[in-house]
Amino acid sequence: MDGIISFFTNINFEVIFQLLFVSLIMLAGPVVIFVLAFRGGDM
Repeated sequence: MDGIISFFTNINFEVIFQLLFVSLIMLAGPVVIFVLAFRGGDM
């Protein structure tokens, strides 16, 4: 049980958040393009 707790405390949350934000930024580009194409190219 103690090993599980130390495993969770040793997770580097900063790296997890950086990967999360990078993936969100990479997903945001195609989403904007699809929304523009869906709306006919005008904001």
